[in-house]
Amino acid sequence: MGRHLPCSIGRGGIRADKREGDGATPVGEHRITGMLYRPDRLPAPQPWAEPIRPGDLWSDASGDPAYNSHVRAPYPASFETLRRADPLYDIVLVTDWNEGGRPNEGSAIFLHQRRRPGYPTEGCVAFARADLIWLAQRVTPGARLIVRR
Repeated sequence: MGRHLPCSIGRGGIRADKREGDGATPVGEHRITGMLYRPDRLPAPQPWAEPIRPGDLWSDASGDPAYNSHVRAPYPASFETLRRADPLYDIVLVTDWNEGGRPNEGSAIFLHQRRRPGYPTEGCVAFARADLIWLAQRVTPGARLIVRR
């Protein structure tokens, strides 16, 4: 759309051999498969965006049947909380990285808000809030995220 949006990537750099917990952003062409947002903090960026409710989690338990998918509390295995106290997950664009949950190949690779310029993520791609909102208001399911070294 003619704009360049500065972003932060994983503390582990960009890797073709992404593994759970390595902090790397996976190289490749990924698709946007969903959007989550905090309805108590901002309006839905798109009609297809789904609200993040209390108890919404993302499984990061490699080997668990629900690995790398949206789950609800209480959840017995390892997870990441989607409804955070900070604003990083006020908008989350979900990617198709490791759809199907192949064990130990990485989970929760999202596009979300960054902490501050230059601060790395745990493997996600993060943007300034204004840029993320701009992107979320325009992106469609299936849009490509291209990560290159």
